[in-house]
Amino acid sequence: MRASVAICTHNRGHDTMQAVDSILRGESDYKTYEILVIDNRSTDNTKELFESMNFPEHVRYVFEPQLGLSYARNRAIEEAKGEFVMFLDDDALAAPTWVDEVIKIFDMDPAIGCVGGKIVPIWEGGKPEWIPDEIVTLYTVMDFSDSVVEMKAPHIPFGANVSFRKSIFREIQPFRVDLGRVGNNLMSSEESELIGRVRLVHKIYYSPYAVVEHKIAKSRLNKRWLFRRVYWQGISDATRYQKSAWGIYKHLIRIAQSVLLIVISFNNVKKVTSQMAKISYRNGTIVGSFRNGKGLNT
Repeated sequence: MRASVAICTHNRGHDTMQAVDSILRGESDYKTYEILVIDNRSTDNTKELFESMNFPEHVRYVFEPQLGLSYARNRAIEEAKGEFVMFLDDDALAAPTWVDEVIKIFDMDPAIGCVGGKIVPIWEGGKPEWIPDEIVTLYTVMDFSDSVVEMKAPHIPFGANVSFRKSIFREIQPFRVDLGRVGNNLMSSEESELIGRVRLVHKIYYSPYAVVEHKIAKSRLNKRWLFRRVYWQGISDATRYQKSAWGIYKHLIRIAQSVLLIVISFNNVKKVTSQMAKISYRNGTIVGSFRNGKGLNT
């Protein structure tokens, strides 16, 4: 079997069934892939919906009792029977040729360990004008290149559309379980941390032809969600890099700079939003540094 498509979900039963259906409606030969629905301790009707869909045999339901996206993704790697493990977010829809396009990149070179692709946003109600261009990627949007290219550091694929050669996990540990979302929190960086380790020994590639659409719910299109998302990114980065709280002084200086820029640019909504996001990130980094248990004594 060439590929195992893994859709990890927590309380998004309806979206998950749409994601599965997008794969089944694709152009790939069903004999070349399987679909794994990894139910990460959902409390909604995900299991009942799955059973009611009467999916074909190559679509499997797996319940993962340990709450956390990294646990779910690692379970997908364990369960996968394919040469490649392809992760599709539960609120994403795969283009008809997505599976084949990803396989095509892996077949170019056995040294390729990870493949990412284009992520096209579906803005529920339209994209708000106040979202600055430089932080739109926080909504999991990617358009890295118009051609197939190797992604050099610091660039990485995004988790909504990322695939791995399964054999690399014989030598590389999978997702860190202290990173990644748990329930409704916005912890992240599990895929960037893993890809950073993969890059040490394998190539990372991007294909603009391996396309998925990402549904961006209206509930996320407000500043409160954006600042919360950035705040958790700060916590995630502090956890990933095990930052100590000695950096608090640097962050306080940067926060003061952002406050000054807000005062100067108060009539420019995008600039104010950008600086508020930076403040939220710094606050998250400070909190994350103390959560590491290092305090100011390290």
